[in-house]
Amino acid sequence: MEIPENFASLPVVDFFYAALERCRLDQFLVESRPELSRSRLQSLVRCGAVLVNGAPAKISCQLKTGDRISLRIPAPIPLSMQAQCLPLEIVFEDPFLLVVNKAAGMVVHPAAGNPDGTLVNALLYHCHDLAGIGGVQRPGIVHRLDRDTSGLLVVAKDDATHQGLAEQFKAHSIVREYRALVYGRLLPLRGFFASAIGRHPRQRQKMAVVSRGGKAARTNFKVLHYYPEADCSWLSLRLETGRTHQIRVHLSEAGFPLVGDQTYCRKGVKKKSCLAPAGALLTAFSRQALHAGRLGFCHPQTGAYLEFKSPPPADLETLLQALGDLGAKTENRSGLSFQA
Repeated sequence: MEIPENFASLPVVDFFYAALERCRLDQFLVESRPELSRSRLQSLVRCGAVLVNGAPAKISCQLKTGDRISLRIPAPIPLSMQAQCLPLEIVFEDPFLLVVNKAAGMVVHPAAGNPDGTLVNALLYHCHDLAGIGGVQRPGIVHRLDRDTSGLLVVAKDDATHQGLAEQFKAHSIVREYRALVYGRLLPLRGFFASAIGRHPRQRQKMAVVSRGGKAARTNFKVLHYYPEADCSWLSLRLETGRTHQIRVHLSEAGFPLVGDQTYCRKGVKKKSCLAPAGALLTAFSRQALHAGRLGFCHPQTGAYLEFKSPPPADLETLLQALGDLGAKTENRSGLSFQA
């Protein structure tokens, strides 16, 4: 990436690092500017577009409390991504934004190994012209869902709306509620997880609960139902922060990994469930059982509060129904019933 001729005249965005624990510069930037890809941010650091306390910094720079991070973002790079006519479930749309219900298995934006067939490709076909802040290669995308997580996403159609939504995400004022099926039984039936999350010290593609250099994270949970025959719980989860893989990491660390999570489900945790009568049903579910079912935010242009809900998709509903049917058969045999 080359420094543009008008580099010195580009607007500067300043951040101040307030955490007590040290943190790598690139990790901080990814969390602070989620609309920019990690590779894009790393390129900006390398070309001198990111300063720490007024001086150029390296990607591996360790930030400390009180550091000032200054970021210059060059004009958008023309998109090279292809518009594709792909299935797209639109829940809401107006001239400024749209809310989509992403299917499980669909990647949000192109990346290595997924050059096309993504939500962004579908959005480019539907909208033709989307927001592209700071050279972002994720037009209109303000937040993300993992490939195998289904549910609601808001997409901006212009720069002002994009910025307004990004500010709400940064302020943690967006309402994000998920449904999840996990291994194990959570007691008490309501609570929260508040462990800091950072990059895994050895497996850099994963996130983990860390004691140093992590970001504060809080996930509230409520048990909606317990399936004793499967030793699984159906949860409602609400994010107060939005760290990468936050729900998956918090649940795994607490010993209640998501059913179907091939990355964060530690060996042995699901042994009891898989030996139960429902074992075949659970092991056959091939993706993490996580659905973004509720999304609420203030419209950046009108100020109106908007809220949307989405029921779990067919594969997850089918699994829940099968677990419920199995429990009903057991109740009939034993004369007992259980409701969380």
